[in-house]
Amino acid sequence: MSKTLKKDAKQVDASEEMVSWVVKGMQDKKAQEITVLDLRKVDNAFTDFFVICSGTSDTQIDAIADSVDKEVWESGKIHVHAVEGKANREWILMDYYDVIVHVFLKDKRSFFKLEELWGDAKFTVIPD
Repeated sequence: MSKTLKKDAKQVDASEEMVSWVVKGMQDKKAQEITVLDLRKVDNAFTDFFVICSGTSDTQIDAIADSVDKEVWESGKIHVHAVEGKANREWILMDYYDVIVHVFLKDKRSFFKLEELWGDAKFTVIPD
């Protein structure tokens, strides 16, 4: 699925690089409970990574999504393929093909429990 980028004389997986940009965008707006799910070794996964976070208000999750989009564009000149949920601002999904971003209101994240659905993935919790 993913391509490789040349960086500092070593090969870096392009989707891993994008994950770092997404996480930075989330952290810039004080996202909570940032979790990266590595799906590359999960059978039938349609993407390389999920990056999931929570916000405390609809305004914050909107700001987090905007910050992620800005960071990915400024770092890699990559436009988001599709965005869902901006109108209701409870769960915003951003599709960058190899990286899918989920920005949830806390209660919606607890309700949908995406992490449980992808239990075979490798989980990385980013410290606050």
